Amino acid sequence: MNINQDSFLILFDYISAHSSTPLSDEDKLFIKELFVYKKIRRKNFLLKQGEICQYSAFIINGSMKQYYVDSMGKENVINLYLENWWVADRESLLGSKPTIYNIEACEDTEVLMISKDDIQKMGKVPALNELTKTLDMNHGIAMQNRVNNAISLPAIDRYNNLLKTYPKFPQRFPQHLLASYLGITKETLSRIRKQK
Repeated sequence: MNINQDSFLILFDYISAHSSTPLSDEDKLFIKELFVYKKIRRKNFLLKQGEICQYSAFIINGSMKQYYVDSMGKENVINLYLENWWVADRESLLGSKPTIYNIEACEDTEVLMISKDDIQKMGKVPALNELTKTLDMNHGIAMQNRVNNAISLPAIDRYNNLLKTYPKFPQRFPQHLLASYLGITKETLSRIRKQK
């Protein structure tokens, strides 16, 4: 079995795990027509600041970060992504406007990408329709929790929430990325980790 087939098996398993509607053989063939396999080497980009996001990508393996660079040249991490996560700048993708973000591979990463036009066609597959609704709801809840944590919790509680919600992050991402994601300094994160 080739890499492409393995990638689609991972996607089919993911869809089946997040949808009560089973995938038919016809659905699977249709999905294979919608998605394109791509390998993105470490430190290469899925999306660069100023571009219009053309694709949503499902991570087969690897990791990515979404960040913007402020006027002082500092990288501010907005999101971190691992296997079985979807990655895109939703505002740029849906609104066809230039992104303020970069989406970069932190490791060699394999993705299955779907274009904005093909996303519209996903509604023909009942399992994908159900998955999309679930993902939209979960995304909204996650963003609300993230904003609430950032503005109301002390640094140690933000880190503890990260460990509880995303236990693989500390093993997969370097400390400076975790600190930026949490909105704290590397030194503060280092102190917190030493206390544990």
